[in-house]
Amino acid sequence: MTATEVLFRDLALPEPILRALIELGYEQPTPIQAAAIPPLLQGRDLVGQAQTGTGKTAAFALPLLAKIELDQRKVQAIVLTPTRELALQVAEATRAYGRHLGQRGVSVLPVYGGQAMPIQMKALASGVHVVIGTPGRVKDHLERGTLSLAAVRFFGLDEADEMLNMGFLEDVEWILAQAPAERQVALFSATMPAPIRRIASQYLREPVDLAMSPRALTVPAIEQFGMRVDRHEKNEALERILEAEEYEAVLVFAGTQVATTELAERLQAHGYSADCIHGGITQVQREVVVKRLKAKKLDILVATDVAARGLDVDHIGLVINYDLPRDVEVYVHRIGRTGRAGRAGRAISLLLPRDRGMFHAIERFTGRPLELMRIPGRAEIVDRQRERLQERVRAHLEGELEEFKNLVRTMQTEEELDPIDLAAAALRELWGEAPLYVAPDPEPARAAAARRVGDDDFVEILIPVGTWNRVTPGALVGAIAGESGIPGSSIGRIKIHDKVSFIGIPSEHVSRVLQALKGKRVCGRVIYARLASEAR
Repeated sequence: MTATEVLFRDLALPEPILRALIELGYEQPTPIQAAAIPPLLQGRDLVGQAQTGTGKTAAFALPLLAKIELDQRKVQAIVLTPTRELALQVAEATRAYGRHLGQRGVSVLPVYGGQAMPIQMKALASGVHVVIGTPGRVKDHLERGTLSLAAVRFFGLDEADEMLNMGFLEDVEWILAQAPAERQVALFSATMPAPIRRIASQYLREPVDLAMSPRALTVPAIEQFGMRVDRHEKNEALERILEAEEYEAVLVFAGTQVATTELAERLQAHGYSADCIHGGITQVQREVVVKRLKAKKLDILVATDVAARGLDVDHIGLVINYDLPRDVEVYVHRIGRTGRAGRAGRAISLLLPRDRGMFHAIERFTGRPLELMRIPGRAEIVDRQRERLQERVRAHLEGELEEFKNLVRTMQTEEELDPIDLAAAALRELWGEAPLYVAPDPEPARAAAARRVGDDDFVEILIPVGTWNRVTPGALVGAIAGESGIPGSSIGRIKIHDKVSFIGIPSEHVSRVLQALKGKRVCGRVIYARLASEAR
């Protein structure tokens, strides 16, 4: 670092904010942060033009937090974002930056369409400091009188050009027109089309005008792939990647705290050694999880971007973007956590149809294409696992085997066993219960449905056996009916996946079935059924 480079401690930010930044692994601000934070702290309006991935959230969130009066439980800042996902991300980051302000930190509320109004109204009534929301929902609250601008002194417009593209500009102007006379506005946008410039001219007062030049980053040591999926395929795609890829440890990125927790719980329910970190857990909890990862007692870590700041683990061999970030520089930081200490690194991003623009932005920003890959099929996964098993066996051929040879000779002589049978039994012990060969995925769908059911009359349970255990709908119906005594004809829809199955059980029989299946064998495996809602 040269003498001319700026650190966060040089930007006159309050000590509690600096402490949070240190804990999050932040040290040196990005160019847009270094240029925007000082004038925003001085109370100036600002127009910031910077490409996606340059750290715009912290550029406006840190000055915003520095001016919050914690003893006033009123909304003092509003940030408008074009999407629910971005509102949640900005809210999470803002909470993390302000975690040490006061005894309880800063109260930040995301508001967006799709969430029940009463939930947001109750939170607003209890008193919050910062609202992060989509223009339409913020306008709804203002019109209902559940949100007041009386104490608001800061307005942030994030991704202004995207709000223009999505048709929100009229709502944005309506909100700004209601703003108090004494207020500060920070407008950030990747591009500056004429309507955005007009808003800046009409609603901002002598703004500081920043335009940051984009810079390309490359990550030559890391193989990068994209996998096109629909939303309903994401969980299945993730699990198939985890089965197909070879790794010591995996870092999976999700977009929100809720998604991070739910994803880790789902992986745990499906038998993976997984845990999560996000901005909502304590520093002590974070340290415990990271310590387990470093000690190789944890295989999969699910994290948000904010929580993963400062994470330094050499043996992460694979990064999976379960949710693609909105910032390309964040993408580069994410995948940079693999391929360390001379190891090979791989990064795989799940791409929804809406991610097409971001996909191309990443390619432009990194200066290299993302190779597209398909969701691996079951037969392909088993082929790869079988190859790795053979490699492990070959590796031992170079080592000292005399004691094991003596054991084989003893068993062969005393028990008259065939050496081929002995070797096969040893490989079976090493391989596990899954079949060594499987048929390709059936088309068009892998889920088998016994019969359709009404959602109100049935509760879905999970049984940890699937196609890899060669289970069939008939076997599941027979096991449930035989153990619990309920009629097989009353059992609802059955969905069989690789390693788990979901079965609809009549509501009045759920407790009976769960109790009856405890410790019973299905397809040779001892199982413990549970409510599907508890495993997701």
